Amino acid sequence: MTELDTAAWGARNAHDPTIVRGDDGLWYMFSTDAAAGVDDVPAGAHVRTSPDLVDWTFRGTALPGVPAPAAEWSGAVGLWAPEVVRWPDAAGEPRWHMYYSASTFGSRTSAIGLATASDPAGPWADRGIVIATRHDRDEVNAIDAAVVFDRDGAPWLIYGSFFGGIHAVALSLETGRRVRDEPGVLIARRPRSVDGAIEGAYVLEHDGRYFLFVSYDSLADTYSVRVGVADAITGPYVDQQGRPMTSPSDEDALVTGTKVLGGLRFPGGIGLIAPGHNSMFTEGSDTFMVHHVRLADAPAQHRAQVRRVHWTPSGWPVVSPHPYAGADTERLASAERIAGEWDAVRFAPEVASLVDAQRVTVASDALSDGTPAAQRIVVDDSPLDAVVFGARDPVAQRTVLAFSGIDPDGVVWSGSKAVTA
Repeated sequence: MTELDTAAWGARNAHDPTIVRGDDGLWYMFSTDAAAGVDDVPAGAHVRTSPDLVDWTFRGTALPGVPAPAAEWSGAVGLWAPEVVRWPDAAGEPRWHMYYSASTFGSRTSAIGLATASDPAGPWADRGIVIATRHDRDEVNAIDAAVVFDRDGAPWLIYGSFFGGIHAVALSLETGRRVRDEPGVLIARRPRSVDGAIEGAYVLEHDGRYFLFVSYDSLADTYSVRVGVADAITGPYVDQQGRPMTSPSDEDALVTGTKVLGGLRFPGGIGLIAPGHNSMFTEGSDTFMVHHVRLADAPAQHRAQVRRVHWTPSGWPVVSPHPYAGADTERLASAERIAGEWDAVRFAPEVASLVDAQRVTVASDALSDGTPAAQRIVVDDSPLDAVVFGARDPVAQRTVLAFSGIDPDGVVWSGSKAVTA
């Protein structure tokens, strides 16, 4: 085991991340109590800050360990997947809620607790358990909390995982607790034939619709991010091809849920596997995703990555193939033709393994300087409902054109224009 050196962590060892912006202008990342190769991992919800969403500094934990009620109920030695949200306050004072998970692997004896603060920097005060489940009593599992406000400003808790699937339950705006003592409405699940492998849910409202992001399969190697959409928070959610997220058959278990991000590798780059347990956040009109990912050559190593999310002409979210490197890295000095040779990955939903980018030909009559533009392009004779935008290529160390889009079969492609000498 390695000596604890949090000063060198940056975004390494961040698992199940979520990001908010404080009134001090800093970005705050909260994540699971985890660190590869470390004996005594600090417990209490890890906290990092960044001025630019690129460079991160570990700041310790929000709480001094697992709060006593949650620890006594679950036996947890660390907190999982803290969800932090700015909470409306009638008095006009800043108020923040943190919903944390306390559990152990493979058990439904779990608890989601609530802590509050006047600032994301803390201090945080524990307010006790919001929802708790027992392994031998409950089908749903009280972990992986996320909060979304509906069109009327009412808060909802999205939670759940393997076993009973994902649920949505109404919260009280006054207390932050459940309005009724019930598990809520089932909004997504997978069949037993794939071990019910679904977790890490997040709901984002966009243009009057609700988009459900969930992670499929194993956090160790085969995670992928899937998406469904609904007109109401409580569903029903369907993927881009209209398949229901709550009742996929065994035959559809691998393909249901539009896969927007999976393991990938671009030429000359490192292989990234198991991207997942994402959270979403916005800044003005811009949408971002933060998720954790593992290195293909060192799977125990995990880190957080931030990526741009763009919206196709039909209104579907797609994700940048490259991590976010700052707003000043997303524009070319001058516009260039979109048409040409590109390296692209095709996120076939039935493929759980890492996908290597392949050289493809993109046809388009348009020019782009990297300003995001929703448009139709053709990739190797396949028409895409796509967005073309600028991104920093981490191998070439320069800004390139990139695209992400969906083909007629509902499969997402994501590419980076090939760099020539």
